[in-house]
Amino acid sequence: MRVIRDLAALRAATAACRMAGQRLALVPTMGALHEGHLALVTEAKRHAEAVVVSIFVNPLQFLPTEDLARYPRDEEGDLRKLESLGTDLVWMPDVPTMYPPGAATVIEVTGPAQGFEGTARPGHFRGVATVCTKLFSQTGADVAVFGEKDWQQLQVVKRVVADLDLPIRIIPHETVREADGLAMSSRNIRLSASERALAPLLPRLMRESLDRIAAGAPADPVLRDAQDQLRAAGFAPDYLALVQPETLTPWQSGPGRLLAAARLGDVRLLDNMDFTPPG
Repeated sequence: MRVIRDLAALRAATAACRMAGQRLALVPTMGALHEGHLALVTEAKRHAEAVVVSIFVNPLQFLPTEDLARYPRDEEGDLRKLESLGTDLVWMPDVPTMYPPGAATVIEVTGPAQGFEGTARPGHFRGVATVCTKLFSQTGADVAVFGEKDWQQLQVVKRVVADLDLPIRIIPHETVREADGLAMSSRNIRLSASERALAPLLPRLMRESLDRIAAGAPADPVLRDAQDQLRAAGFAPDYLALVQPETLTPWQSGPGRLLAAARLGDVRLLDNMDFTPPG
């Protein structure tokens, strides 16, 4: 496994992969890797002969009110985990490499970037779209693997790739969950013991809500009831919404996606689940 921090060295390494006839898969991360991330790397190896994992805590997607410095970091642990999977390249640029002095270009996305996280975190998807586009360009990857846990982010990235005709295929991977149903996230380590014990209530209520809607109950009152239960348990829900999977517009019929965001203590939990109506 080769760890690269210089852009010229990265381009030389990826060029060598192409000269060897290898397809290249990218797994973009912000580090603090858990089993969910490692599942993305394993998936990437199914689609390409060489895998590059990027580790970069992207300041452009953090709001001024969010504590960038508190985002968990574990470089030594991350590299140990990636090496155990046989990762070929690890791209670990610093901020000046990604955003050199005088950098003045960002990517603004509407469509699926509007509402939900786009409302809660203005400018967040600008940072996501910009850094992902740069990573795609820097690595020249054939495919990139993204987790479905950040469903809106996945749709934003897919929209950017389609709109800008980027020569890369986006491969989604289903959300990886703990044994009690909680979606894996780097932020989960910030939950206190009591909060961690309570956190699985979110996916449980989401699943129960989808079962009720599938049985014929109207979606709006079902989701309001679930939010009331979350508040009563100590959560502060931002949204619980059933939407069309790709556009994130309100669900009307056919397959849907249930999106959820709720704060528990000082940790904001994100989750989503597939909805397939019966029949």
